[in-house]
Amino acid sequence: MNHNRKGVYVLILKLDEESNIQIGKLGKFQFRKGFYAYIGSALGTGGFKRVERHFNVSTGKNPTRKWHIDYLLPKSKIINVILIPTEDTIECELARNLRKISGISVISGFGCTDCRCETHLIYAENGLKSVIIEACNNIGIKSIVIDKYRVPVMSDYAR
Repeated sequence: MNHNRKGVYVLILKLDEESNIQIGKLGKFQFRKGFYAYIGSALGTGGFKRVERHFNVSTGKNPTRKWHIDYLLPKSKIINVILIPTEDTIECELARNLRKISGISVISGFGCTDCRCETHLIYAENGLKSVIIEACNNIGIKSIVIDKYRVPVMSDYAR
């Protein structure tokens, strides 16, 4: 199977308890218990290897805090990854569409310092996977869902 190495991704995180977390220079945020979806770009030279980096930050293998998401990852669990193989910069369009959905809250200013979006992190009390897949379908983009992180699976996309 021939996979595109670059694209856009969505990390779906679960936070088991309410937490006050310092997000770099952005400040302290009160995160509610529930589900978060972070929309990111893997269009650079490393492509989907960026997703693997996020897993390494999440598990403590990588202590570097470079992006806003790096501060939330160690406090949460990555439960799904949605990969969107593309050469197009659609992460902002996806983020804008997701924030319009009923039951979704936004974390203003998160993950969007290099664009004009309100946010690249959304919150819902219940799971987000089906909502994100539906949003992808609504804007005509194909997505690949990884329900559990497995190194061999991610390696297929990172090469």
